[in-house]
Amino acid sequence: MSRRVRPTLRLRLTLLNGVLLVGAGAILVLLAWLLVRDALRPTDELLPGTTVLLSDGGRMDAAEWQRRLVDAASGELLAKGLVALLAISVVGVAGAYAVAGRALRPLHQVTATAQRLGEATLDQRIGYSGADDEVAELAKTFDAMLDRIASAFEAQKRFVANASHELRTPLAVMRTEIEVTLSDDDADAAEYRRMATVVRDASERANGLVDALLVLARSEAQAGRQLGRRTECDLSAGTANALSAMRREVERIGLRVQTSLKPAPVVGDPGLLDRLAGNLIENAVRYNHLHGRLWVRTGTDGERSWLVVGNTGFEVDQADVPGLFEPFRRGGRERTGARGSGLGLSIVRAVCTAHGGTVRVIAQPGGGLEVTVTLPSADAPAVNGAVAATG
Repeated sequence: MSRRVRPTLRLRLTLLNGVLLVGAGAILVLLAWLLVRDALRPTDELLPGTTVLLSDGGRMDAAEWQRRLVDAASGELLAKGLVALLAISVVGVAGAYAVAGRALRPLHQVTATAQRLGEATLDQRIGYSGADDEVAELAKTFDAMLDRIASAFEAQKRFVANASHELRTPLAVMRTEIEVTLSDDDADAAEYRRMATVVRDASERANGLVDALLVLARSEAQAGRQLGRRTECDLSAGTANALSAMRREVERIGLRVQTSLKPAPVVGDPGLLDRLAGNLIENAVRYNHLHGRLWVRTGTDGERSWLVVGNTGFEVDQADVPGLFEPFRRGGRERTGARGSGLGLSIVRAVCTAHGGTVRVIAQPGGGLEVTVTLPSADAPAVNGAVAATG
């Protein structure tokens, strides 16, 4: 069974060029043929019955001589023109095939690069250096896309590695405590109680990390499309609940809390919005210092509703602020062993994106951060897409 010829772009361009070339050549041959037939009519100006003297001494009617001359010239022109047309067509089609192949070579490079792509070859690029045309633009776009894919892949690898580390730590703590306690033949009830307390705390940490990962995945899945749940709610209410939940910790470290909780109506997923407010309040308390300050404000202007959470604490360089939105980054540091999973601001950004809002973080001169979350008001049309801003 013969192999079917694929209608490739190169073949189609060659056929199109051939059709245009043959058509143009045929039109030129036809025009030349018509012009010759019209031009070779000298006897039209002679009287009827005029004869012409031939080279062999004979005579022939001028009209008959003209007819033979025109037929001979037209036939010769037609024959030679068709041969020339055939030769030009062959050369033109072959040249078009070669030129199309050279012009489409970067496309083959794109295909070959895409076929070679894998976990170990994400550093490969086309690196097109030809003319600055549409093909060059395509090659540059493809290289830029590979850069983004490589960055996302590396970020995903770091995320998985950090998540594995964070989950492994409490599990290792629990296993160690259990093995040490069980191997101690003199362990009493107090020792077992201490072991149970450590295991409980470690399990709570692992459970909190899993919950945070699920919320982050749920928030990122909602980004760029309609929310699964859309309910009118008030940011001030969720913020007040978050402050109430952290009251004991606030009192323990002696924080001075300033609040201005005005109505801030929004439309969205109440669970995600509550987690957004809770994460901001928890971070503001967790990364504060003894007898520090915490200020919280909510409000709306009819178009946008906002939540502002600020706190004192250790100093953060404004240049390090974008890193705070990366998963498992605590205060700009990666897996420091501090409390928390390091997913707080990652979840905040994902929730804002899902609700079409923005989050802005400003490093305070004396230490600490001020985070401003802005979402479409319940009275304003929803807009998808959010931006994490700094400065």
